[in-house]
Amino acid sequence: MSSKRSHPSANVALRPLYQAAQVRELDRRTIAGGVEGFALMQRAATAAWQSLKARWPGVKRLSVLCGGGNNGGDGHVLAALAAVAGIDVQRIALKPPEALKGDAARAAEMASAAGVGLEPWRPGLAFSGEVVVDALLGTGITGEVTGEFRDAIEAINACGLPVLAIDIPSGLAADTGAELGVAVRATRTVTFIGDKIGLHTGRAPALAGEVHFRALGVEAQAHADLIPIAYLLDRELIAAWLPPRERDAHKGGMGHALILGGAPGFGGAALLASEAAARLGAGRISLATAPEHVSACLTYRPEVMVHGLRGAAELGELPARADVLVVGPGLGQGAWGQGMLQAALGESKPLVIDADGLNLLASRFDGLRRDDWILTPHPGEAARLLGCSVAKIEADRPAAARELQQRRGGVVVLKGAGSLVAGPEGMAACPYGNPGMASGGMGDVLSGILGALLAQGMPLETAARLGVTVHALAGDLAARDGGERGLLAADLASYARVLVNPGLGPGFYSLQGGSDARATR
Repeated sequence: MSSKRSHPSANVALRPLYQAAQVRELDRRTIAGGVEGFALMQRAATAAWQSLKARWPGVKRLSVLCGGGNNGGDGHVLAALAAVAGIDVQRIALKPPEALKGDAARAAEMASAAGVGLEPWRPGLAFSGEVVVDALLGTGITGEVTGEFRDAIEAINACGLPVLAIDIPSGLAADTGAELGVAVRATRTVTFIGDKIGLHTGRAPALAGEVHFRALGVEAQAHADLIPIAYLLDRELIAAWLPPRERDAHKGGMGHALILGGAPGFGGAALLASEAAARLGAGRISLATAPEHVSACLTYRPEVMVHGLRGAAELGELPARADVLVVGPGLGQGAWGQGMLQAALGESKPLVIDADGLNLLASRFDGLRRDDWILTPHPGEAARLLGCSVAKIEADRPAAARELQQRRGGVVVLKGAGSLVAGPEGMAACPYGNPGMASGGMGDVLSGILGALLAQGMPLETAARLGVTVHALAGDLAARDGGERGLLAADLASYARVLVNPGLGPGFYSLQGGSDARATR
């Protein structure tokens, strides 16, 4: 197996993600440092206006919905900027000007001075703009959206117009990515000062659209006491960790991954994991599966060394010869799967545990903790491991990932929209992936990818971060070429192979729009 390398964080600057309270503190410190609050509001509104013009360059009419507080103030200033630029602006207020205070009141006055009309929100109000600007609620909301704000959000979502959300779509929780009863479905979100974790996981991929971050001149990472809650994964990690191979490389130096899976009647999952491990560059792939699956495996992927086993007692020296064990794809929860998991847990080498391996951990190994495994639960499996409901997991995905990692050790990949990777070095969120990946076998492919990276000597947490990135980007490439509906897990391996050979050139696997736009710096 190849030797481990140092962490590439110095070479790849991942964007930090913060909680709302941390960003408010950055805002406070910036103002205390001499930047007037209204000047900062003007910076935000200007950045939002520039983003709107870049996205919809021919727009002639806007509808701007303004709430109270600074988020509403941003909307009022944007309305003024648009009016000065000759745009016909419909300004709609959910808080009357006389109820506004401080910078928000100044912003409303600025818009009125620019000749922008103001009408109060009322049910049934028609939007006259070609684009709607959401400046209703901002990041401070924590409870469910009710009353006229709920009505306004529902009207925005029903209008059929493109939407620019300022800082965050109203109704989306900045710290969790949960939808607070109802939330704006934005086409693009422009967020300021510090990027928010809630814009990159949970409901965010469906609600935030393209996420554009603008620092407004604030250096968040200069405040060392404000530790980011997470970092945003970046495709640049691929080239940093997977440079071209040495010309004298041989299979013995590329590691040996053993896949334990494919109980009687469930052979496909284990084969998907095996092929993914092979395409990601592991030197040797062994598969321990039920005997009836051997012929299919040899036919489909003869490079995999398949072993038909009636039970764990027949494993022999297979685990000892491997560098990493992947347990779970098609494992089942019967005697065959239980024996395979028990055998894997008896080995002192890196493990990747997925699917029924996780379900068996929850039911038979409560409290077992290791520092050398990657656990890859979807929300249902995470709920079983934590003994709670799926709804609780989805209500706060970052908290669930952290708790699971603290309880079980190693690295946890909480799969789903905006997958999260939680490990000793912190948490990372994946901005890639698409709804076409909501189909059977995708998790098995991820397990194989992770196993291959570990087999090649990659540190545990880096393998998890890189594997999640490659897996999601492979899904995006496959969707780009063939569409989201009908995307199969088996489609990913060939795209993943291209991704892990970055020497082919960035243009070879570039993406336009969609998930890629969510990572715009």
